[in-house]
Amino acid sequence: MESIITKHKAAAIKVSEMAEHLTGSEILKIGAEVNAKIRDGHKISNFTIGDFNPEIFPIPAELKADIIDAYQHNQTNYPPADGILSLRQAVSKFLKTTLALDYSASDEIIIAGGARPIIYSAYRALVDPGDYVLYPLPSWNNNHYVHQVGAHPIEIEAKPEKNFMLTADDIKPHIGKVTLISLCSPQNPTGTMFTREGLEDICNLMMDENYRRGQTGEKPVYLLYDQIYCQLAFGEAKHYNPVSILPEIRDYTVFVDGISKFLAATGVRVGWSMGNKKVIERMKSIIGHVGAWAPKAEQIAVAKYLENIPLVNNFLEEFKDDIYQRLMGFYEGFSALKKEGFNVTAIKPQGAIYLTVNFDLSGKKTGDGTILTDGESIMRYILNEASVAVVPFYAFGASENSTWFRLSVGTAQMTEIADVINRLRKALQLLK
Repeated sequence: MESIITKHKAAAIKVSEMAEHLTGSEILKIGAEVNAKIRDGHKISNFTIGDFNPEIFPIPAELKADIIDAYQHNQTNYPPADGILSLRQAVSKFLKTTLALDYSASDEIIIAGGARPIIYSAYRALVDPGDYVLYPLPSWNNNHYVHQVGAHPIEIEAKPEKNFMLTADDIKPHIGKVTLISLCSPQNPTGTMFTREGLEDICNLMMDENYRRGQTGEKPVYLLYDQIYCQLAFGEAKHYNPVSILPEIRDYTVFVDGISKFLAATGVRVGWSMGNKKVIERMKSIIGHVGAWAPKAEQIAVAKYLENIPLVNNFLEEFKDDIYQRLMGFYEGFSALKKEGFNVTAIKPQGAIYLTVNFDLSGKKTGDGTILTDGESIMRYILNEASVAVVPFYAFGASENSTWFRLSVGTAQMTEIADVINRLRKALQLLK
């Protein structure tokens, strides 16, 4: 019998408009290129991915033992859609003790498989197609979430003189049509943080707008506040959150938080959110349908670990010191290069695991006569000539002409910092 396919033209493979135009992560793309070079035998200092080398930064030993114990006791069935109660209770206690945030374990906290499902479910719960979402450039992945929910982006280029943090004055011209403001502090990719005054001004601006909308019946403006790095603040820098600053904003704030960064546990996949119980309930439904809950054994272990706050603090004290030493080691190295007359600048680290560096090399000519013109060409020169891999800010939505870069220290050894700076020095000396 003649095949139907030979009689009729087969339909072309097509996917949804959203999927068709959804781009992959630029950061992961750059990281994959670097890893390919490493597999080919190149020795590269890879500071691209916001992750940890577990040989350098293992998760706490007690947490690891409790995860193994939970699996040995066959804790492998489905957890509740909002997370096991003991973990929600432990998170509630931990938030109250460490951040003075009071959220009920019964209906104001939700557990998920890391921070990404939290962010996705918050976008889905709060943003309708055609709504406007405001966020800074550079920032992490907001453009992709906006695309997935069919919203319109309002992207505001943050200024280095403001440590790449948005201000109320930046937001004010757009506040009348915004549904969601997405902010992060300590910020990815910059490692910089809001001052109390800066965050308070934004909160007051939001609440003034919500008082107005309360008179008209409009949907309020919400704040998605990503504080996944909040336990990693260094030196004199202090983390601030909107609810502690202005309690009236509580119902309009959805937090993003979890263990990924402050316990070096990116692969353990336990994150949480807290907010108004109606919003949390809708996020619970979304996460449940997606199946994006954290594994039960990991939840049981994290609940036990967070209950012992002195144990957490002991781990954090050493872990933070190790991260800060690396950040300051690189910062001092770049400061030395600047004093030597090279066109590089670093912002003194405040939080997270990132150093923000400006390789102001546009217009410089390499040894083979190539002129460096943008972030990508600078990135590739540093990679090929100094064997150092960093991420340009265009991967976080900034202009392709931006000469600012993120350097992640989660894979760095203290003993290699001097050599990295020396290799960069030699590469910079070759430019004309």
